[in-house]
Amino acid sequence: MQATMTAKELQAFLTSDFGQVADDYVVESAGKDGVTLRLAVAERHLRPGGTVSGPAMFGLVDVAMYLAILARIGPKALTVTTNCSIDFMRKPAAGRDLRAVARVLKLGRALAVGDVMVFSDGVAEPVARAGLTYSIPPER
Repeated sequence: MQATMTAKELQAFLTSDFGQVADDYVVESAGKDGVTLRLAVAERHLRPGGTVSGPAMFGLVDVAMYLAILARIGPKALTVTTNCSIDFMRKPAAGRDLRAVARVLKLGRALAVGDVMVFSDGVAEPVARAGLTYSIPPER
């Protein structure tokens, strides 16, 4: 299946439909193989000890996979997360943005399954890995 939304279109969709979080994220790339999304880490994303919080990383993986699916199926805002499992593997590097690389593993009519790897900028080893499932609304 060919990608239907570009990185620029996904960023515009995020701004128009999810303006409350759009400023946190930058869609770096999008295609049929997936999406790369950057979290511009700010003070509000940190937990005690100066590391990025788990909820901030969860938000990053959830938005990244959502956009990876929309890149394939188009702007279906009511596509929703039905399951997410995240493994936090190492502490993110201090003072660096996070980058999520999301890929769709299976895209059906009603469900999509994918995975996301999260990296600190400039560090080769991932800081987190997530597996996600989404429900896709039926065509009307």
